[in-house]
Amino acid sequence: MTAAIAIDGLEVVFDRFRALKGVSLEVGQGQSYGLVGESGSGKSTLLRAITGLVPVASGTITVNGKKLGKTRDKAFYREVQMVFQDPYGSLHPRQTVDRLLQEPLAIHGIADGEKRIERALDEVGLGTGFRFRYAHQLSGGQRQRVAIARALILEPSILLLDEPTSALDASVQAEVLNLLEEVRRRRKLTFLMVSHDLAIITHMCERLMVMQNGEAVENLTASQLIGHRVSADYTRNLLRASEGFVRTA
Repeated sequence: MTAAIAIDGLEVVFDRFRALKGVSLEVGQGQSYGLVGESGSGKSTLLRAITGLVPVASGTITVNGKKLGKTRDKAFYREVQMVFQDPYGSLHPRQTVDRLLQEPLAIHGIADGEKRIERALDEVGLGTGFRFRYAHQLSGGQRQRVAIARALILEPSILLLDEPTSALDASVQAEVLNLLEEVRRRRKLTFLMVSHDLAIITHMCERLMVMQNGEAVENLTASQLIGHRVSADYTRNLLRASEGFVRTA
């Protein structure tokens, strides 16, 4: 299987702090791959390094067979799109949904905008009735659907998902996750997904990497994690923490 994303020995340094320490991973085309670990483990930094939002000190990032340089061109953003954690921060509250979806099309000079906007809204379950509403008039779940529509509108092959449901109510989380899974299957997308929630990662991803302090602790399949077939103490502690508080008395 050809790798959609291949990362080798990735280092990211902020003012002498090593945020990523020689991380390597490979995600096959059409796969869904998870990154788990506590806050500050480097998960989101890795996604930002792929998109060029943080500078890379050393190592290589290859996307669909093409090794990336220091900058990202328009062709990269046609292939790779990111959905951020906070649907309140990632959408301009005073812009209509239509304007938010028009913007990437204008940047990339795409002509069939009308058709793409209708398709994207339909695909995320909003429909054209939402087209001329403002972002501030929408609920958190609706905003995140717009953010997903905006990511899909350029018809990328890879979606980077940075905790895409953690800012949403539990009842809405499942709807958005099911939507993402449906979209991935229909469009044959590759997902690289960050979450601190092991249940979400095992539901959404076939394979995953556990991270701690900017390093890869271990690589697992979802079934190995579910079956507690893990080798690192850190992963065992994550599993224990994810099972929550149990009253003993």
